[in-house]
Amino acid sequence: MSRSSQPPQSPASSAGPSDAASLSVEVVRAALAAVVDPELGADIVELGMVRAVDVEQGVVSVEVALTVAACPLRDQLRADVERQVMTLPGVRGVEVRTGVMDPGERSALMGRARLKAQERAVVTDIPARARVLAVASGKGGVGKSSISVNLAIALARRGLVVGLLDADVWGHSVPRLLGMGGAVQAQAGKMIPFERAVGSGLLKVISMGFLSGEDEAIMWRGLMLNRAVQHFLEDVRWGALDYLVIDLPPGTGDVQMGLARMIPRTEVLVVTTPNKAAQKVAGRAADMARRGHIRVAGVIENMSAFTCEHGESYAIFGSGGGQRLADQIGAPLVGAVPLDASVSDSGDAGVPLALGDSGPVAEAFAAIAERVATEISPLVEMAGCSARLLERVEEALGPIGA
Repeated sequence: MSRSSQPPQSPASSAGPSDAASLSVEVVRAALAAVVDPELGADIVELGMVRAVDVEQGVVSVEVALTVAACPLRDQLRADVERQVMTLPGVRGVEVRTGVMDPGERSALMGRARLKAQERAVVTDIPARARVLAVASGKGGVGKSSISVNLAIALARRGLVVGLLDADVWGHSVPRLLGMGGAVQAQAGKMIPFERAVGSGLLKVISMGFLSGEDEAIMWRGLMLNRAVQHFLEDVRWGALDYLVIDLPPGTGDVQMGLARMIPRTEVLVVTTPNKAAQKVAGRAADMARRGHIRVAGVIENMSAFTCEHGESYAIFGSGGGQRLADQIGAPLVGAVPLDASVSDSGDAGVPLALGDSGPVAEAFAAIAERVATEISPLVEMAGCSARLLERVEEALGPIGA
């Protein structure tokens, strides 16, 4: 059992009688539709995993049924339920109980999951165990691509195999930030990503920048954009992967909606800067992800306080935007990257700062990667979880769509 109390600064802590009166089982269930099983790519209400919801004097009790008692995603699902419910006005606390599905419930869940998969997924070379992290922002200019590149490198430095997909088709900048270039090679009808050893890990990169010059305008819309991203998902020989980091275009457009349909197990990291205006705009990216039933894994604040050579710290772009956004959307603040001129210089040189062993920016990305890999989106052994059950169904009945 887990209990969560509302932080003093959260809006719910000052909830009045009207907030409590509006809190109901139906409202809680509607909120829980934003909690997605990362492996099955559907929300826990639709999958029938929410057994019971009780509301009493602002305290919400939720019972979640898992496929097996030892499901390694248990703690993540419990935390996601707590965070989502605590965003509702009038909630003073949350209790989450976990149980185990009986054979009938498990069979019904797998039936729903199979039907869902038939409706939406594309066939990709992305391994089932790989965590898919999409880096999003409400607007351009917040350093989203720099965050994507440095996060991917920081994860690879942990000895992991990390894919980096530059899905910012219009504004592709990943090749320049990494100092990579050349024409993409193909093998048996599949594009081969560029590779770069990072310590004991490996980075695999694909971008529109390898297919088009950096100064050449990509004048595509709607279906063309979606089709380009689909090609990068279907027609790239990714091979072994632990993580796939996707650099999304800024805003809430066609590519974001298409990705939600094509890879519903995607998890979103929202990038914002400290000022309040950027925080409000970034909230739209989180809202869009949840409307597409994609888990918002956390918030990264970029361009945080600047520290001069004398040790004085200056909040040039304001302060607190990352934490405010995290509180607003009910997701954790994964970390903050300080404002540093060397970030721009390193990007122009194609040598990301996350490759370094020291310095405030390198240390910030190492800490973010540590938290992502151990707490936010850790790799899990899928032998006993729902995704493994679906694989067994596939083995017995044939692949989805066959």
